[in-house]
Amino acid sequence: MKHFIATSLIVVASFTAWAADPQSGKAPVKGVISGEVMEVKDVDSYTYLRLKTRDGETWAAVSTAGVKKGATVSIENAMVMNNFESKTLKKTFPTIVFGTLGGAAAGQSALGSKMAMATVADAGPVKVAKASGANAYVVADVVSKSAQLKDKAVKVNGQVVKYNAGIMGKNWIHLRDGSGTAAKNDNDILVTTAATAKVGDLVAVSGVVRNDKDFGAGYSYKVLIEDATLNPLKK
Repeated sequence: MKHFIATSLIVVASFTAWAADPQSGKAPVKGVISGEVMEVKDVDSYTYLRLKTRDGETWAAVSTAGVKKGATVSIENAMVMNNFESKTLKKTFPTIVFGTLGGAAAGQSALGSKMAMATVADAGPVKVAKASGANAYVVADVVSKSAQLKDKAVKVNGQVVKYNAGIMGKNWIHLRDGSGTAAKNDNDILVTTAATAKVGDLVAVSGVVRNDKDFGAGYSYKVLIEDATLNPLKK
């Protein structure tokens, strides 16, 4: 129990330090924002919503969701990002809110479960060639074949689309290669590593597949690649 509390405090401290950093380009968590949906733009893995709130209009982004124009929604765990560029929409938002869609769709977060402070990227379509040699897979195969690949070494090439450093002694990376779909939730794989990276990097990942991994403090995943090594790929 003491270990769990200590771990939770470390995570909270890391998140608090990030939120208070004036150089991050992101404002601290602001709680719940509610409003009427004035416009909807769906892209891969994201639904962008233009909301009319009591404080005026704002854009928000959540994981892909069937939200219709005219609906009233709440964005929970709201986090403001400044000058966010969506390459898919070819648009830079001076201010946009990322968070969790409340109500019936609660639990869907554009930033991932319990990872609301991760650096994110809407990098547009991703297409990375499959790794070569033994134990090489694409992201969708690792997700769909997770039971067969449990505790086995794999190699996956992909693009870093989310990155969160120094949580529980690991760096947390979300990797995509263009395989799978957001609808099936098999287009993205979590990778933990001691190596550093940045959003947009193309990397070759070598690690071990783990299933139903619970790190405590709310970090629970059905499948991930753990303790991976990273090597850069040429663009």
